[in-house]
Parts: sequence; structure tokens; C-alpha cells
Amino acid sequence: MKQELNLTQEWDKVFPLSEKVNHRKVTFETQYGLTLAADLYTPKDAEGKLAAIAVSGPFGAVKEQSSGLYAMKMAERGFVALAFDPSYTGESSGEPRRTASPDINTEDFMAAVDFLAKQDNVDAERIGIIGICGWGGIALNAAAADTRIKATVASTMYDMTRISGNGYYESNDNEADRHAAREALAKQRLADPLAMAGGVVDPLPEDAPQFVKDYYDYYKTSRGYHARSGNSNDGWRVIGTQAYANSRFLYYINEIRSAVLVMHGEKAHSRYFGEGAYKYMMEGQAEGYNFIGKPNPNPENKQLLIIPGASHCDLYDGGEGNYIPWDKLAEFFTENLK
Repeated sequence: MKQELNLTQEWDKVFPLSEKVNHRKVTFETQYGLTLAADLYTPKDAEGKLAAIAVSGPFGAVKEQSSGLYAMKMAERGFVALAFDPSYTGESSGEPRRTASPDINTEDFMAAVDFLAKQDNVDAERIGIIGICGWGGIALNAAAADTRIKATVASTMYDMTRISGNGYYESNDNEADRHAAREALAKQRLADPLAMAGGVVDPLPEDAPQFVKDYYDYYKTSRGYHARSGNSNDGWRVIGTQAYANSRFLYYINEIRSAVLVMHGEKAHSRYFGEGAYKYMMEGQAEGYNFIGKPNPNPENKQLLIIPGASHCDLYDGGEGNYIPWDKLAEFFTENLK
């Protein structure tokens, strides 16, 4: 199954390497026969078996951006941390590029747990995950599927299946709009299945919504631009998320028994995803989901954290206000990865 990847060895992240951690490039395999590229961060001078965390996201980003920063910051605080490129993106394998799949993307997280559990310096009973932006929803789906995941953070999350089927703020949540979208994608498959949808708009229109300006400020400037990032460049395949529209990542998250922290910015346009996911996880019912389930069997280890003043992209790297509560995240994982 293993494929040889041509990995970049020089430091090419959008953040500097911390003097408190060791770093090395690694690869691991998924059950779909794909080989994923990752950065493994470990605290210097650490001894014995440690708790570990796998990190991915945002959707369309690469490990040299936000996920790598999260992993490094967690390693500074004593965890083994793995930031990986999902299947079909970054330095990971998979053709055609920038393709998404509900099951393959969920497997990406579970394969990362496989890799961490086999490391000599990791306690296999103390593994958590962090999903950022679109990977926040995927992380919750993985936590619902894989009981080895003992703690999950969904940061500034999107539910990519909900938005693919319903549009922003449920604006297209009707049969007619979904049918029109299906028709367009069906035609696209025959016209040009490899066509890209484009990354963050560039140049930035003067009348662009604030959240688009926020995306531009991260992905298109020196703050977060990276050559392998789809969001920084040519984006995602037009039909790359076609299967997402008929799926729902959060269907069983009301049955997650392990610890979950949903973290969102107060001013984030995506805040409703995080709050909706938390309500659904706790009560089995929320907007955007017609299914009504039972309340969570372990509500005491679930948290919703709203960061005052923070926008969506502020939780990618902290923004000008240093909004990411790194010590709070470390406290959450320390408490729940005992």
C-alpha cells in the first residue's frame, strides 16, 4: 500500500519553528491505500509515553499553515502532535488532486490515530484530535466512529456536509435548489471533471463581505500564503465535494461519549456551525438537521467555548488579538487524556 512521496525537507511553514520542540517529516497509510504526509512535533527532553494529538484543517489548507501551528503549540505543552495533509491534498498522495470524500476524510483522522498509537513514545490510550474549520466537522464524525479518540477539539468549525447540501445559513435548504445543484454538477462531470473552482478570490473586490476579506488576509498574504495550499491558489475541484451534499457528518455525534470542546469566535460568520453542532451533540436536535435523536449520554465532558471578539480566521493562527487560548486547549487535553 505504501507509496513513496517526495517530501520537502526544508522548513517551509508560515510560522517559525519553536525552540521547545523537535520536528520531523513522516508518512503513514490509510485503509484506502493512500499515503499521507505529516509533520510530527514532540516536546524536547520528554521521557516516557506521552499523550498525543492528531491535527488537520482548515479545509483546502495544508499542514504548513494552521494545523501545523496547532500541533507545534500542543507539543510545546507536552504532547506528541501530528499535523497531516489530508488525502488528495498537499504532499499526501491521491489523484485527482483536491478531491473530498466523507468516508476517506474520516479515515484520514482514524489512520492518523493508527500511526500515533504505534509510536514508542505515545500512550495509545491517550490520543485526541483537533479539527480546524471544515475539518472540525470531520473530527466530530471521526470521534463518533472511533472510540480510541478520547478527546476532540473542533475549532472555528464548518460542517462541510451541511453547507454542501443546504448552503450558507440554510439559504438553499429546499428540494429545488438541491436539484439545480445536482444538475450543474452532473453536467460538470462530462464537461470537465478536473476543473478547479478557484481559491480565495484575488484581487479582492471592494464590496467583498467581511469574512471573504478575512480569508484573503490569511490565505493571500504573507500571514498564511503557501504554494501547496488550495485556498491560497487554485482552490478545489468543482465536483470535488459532490458526495458531501448527500451526507451528514454530525448524524451520530449525540452519541459521542468521549470529551469534546467546540471552540468558535464570537464574530465568526461560521459560528452557527459550532453552536449547531454543540446543540445537536448535547440534545440530538438542531437547525440544519431534520433527524431528532436522544440527548448525549455523557453531557458532562462536552464544552462550548466562544472567544470574545474573534473572527473565523482569528482561530487559524490567533490573529492580531492572539485569540487562540493555547493553555485552555492544553488543559482540556490534559484533563481528558489521563
